[in-house]
Amino acid sequence: MKKFITLILAAVFATGVATAQNSTGEKKVLVAYFSATGTTEGVAKKLASALRQAQGDGAIDLYEIVPEQKYTATDLDWNDKKSRTSIECADENSLPAIAGQLPDFSKYDTIFVGFPIWWYKEPHIIRTFLKDANLSGKKIVPFCTSGGSGIGGAIPGIKKYAPGAKVSNGRRFRSSDSEKTIADWAKKEM
Repeated sequence: MKKFITLILAAVFATGVATAQNSTGEKKVLVAYFSATGTTEGVAKKLASALRQAQGDGAIDLYEIVPEQKYTATDLDWNDKKSRTSIECADENSLPAIAGQLPDFSKYDTIFVGFPIWWYKEPHIIRTFLKDANLSGKKIVPFCTSGGSGIGGAIPGIKKYAPGAKVSNGRRFRSSDSEKTIADWAKKEM
């Protein structure tokens, strides 16, 4: 009986040590997104859900990039050359401020970054996010939402504002894309 209890305790201890090493040694994945109307948010949540199913709840963090000054419907009017977004997108040096604190990026090896396409590229708040984070050595996987524009025009800006990071080509999604479609793509990017 004494040997049996000793064996059980040894097995429990060994399992506990192995679990501790695995949980502290693995890097997590961050799904960061900016969404002005909720479309990109929906895709980001599907992505996070798919990744959690594949890797476990504790392996995935979801972070919303919130502008210090939120965008109104008037700000988003791309037909108005004097709207806030039109002015920001026309000014290459525009870096809108982000509300709150950024995540601790040291916990992540892979960062999915989602956004809507504005004027064929990423909104400048994405540039702020990338510039304010030290992402050197990280893998950045961009994803976007758009009614018709591809993600290609956003990649140069992402690379510029995340020097030293490995940036994938990313993908454009529609709000109607299924979690399975998003999951299949994400698996290839991991």
